[in-house]
Amino acid sequence: MALTISQLLVLAAAFIYLSAFCCKIGMADDFTPERGDVPDQIGSAEQDPAQIVAKALLCFNDKYVYSSCEESYRLNESGDLKVPAAKTDEYCNGPCLQETHLVLDCVDNILSNFLFYNKATVQDVRDTIQAGCGYGEERGKFDVPEHIKAEGSKAYKAANYQILIGLVVMIMGNGLLF
Repeated sequence: MALTISQLLVLAAAFIYLSAFCCKIGMADDFTPERGDVPDQIGSAEQDPAQIVAKALLCFNDKYVYSSCEESYRLNESGDLKVPAAKTDEYCNGPCLQETHLVLDCVDNILSNFLFYNKATVQDVRDTIQAGCGYGEERGKFDVPEHIKAEGSKAYKAANYQILIGLVVMIMGNGLLF
C-alpha cells in the first residue's frame, strides 16, 4: 500500500504536532541577571539530560526561592511535603505556599515532565497542595503519594490525551484527502 504525497504530508504534520506538544523542554525564567545565573538554552549541545535534571534539582536548594519557609515544611526532591495538619493554616497562609509554588514553577520551566523520586509529577504536587490547603475533607493532608493513589496520577493521562488528539488529526486529515 503506497501513500500519496498528500497523505504523507498529513502524517508528517501529525508527527510534528505530537513532537511539539508531547514534551516541553524549556528554560527557567525565574533568574535574575544580578545573581549571574543566566540560563543556558536547554537542549543545546552543551547540556545532556543529566545536566538538565541536575539543573531542575537545584531549584530545591535555591536560597532566593526558599528564604522564609521553615526547612521542615519545604518540598524536596523526593516529592514529600511534611506539613503537620496542625500547621496547615501557617503553611497555606504564609510564605511557604508561595515559595513552594516558586520551586514548582522553577522545576516545571526547566523540565516539564519532571518526576520526583516518589513518581509524582509537578501537577500531582500542585493538586496535593490545593487539596491540603482547601476547605474540604482533605484539608491538612499533604501526603503526595497518598493523594496520587486517591486521585490517580495525571502523568500518563496527559500523554494519552495528546496521542489521542494526534490520531484524530491523522484520521480526519486522511479522510479530508479522499
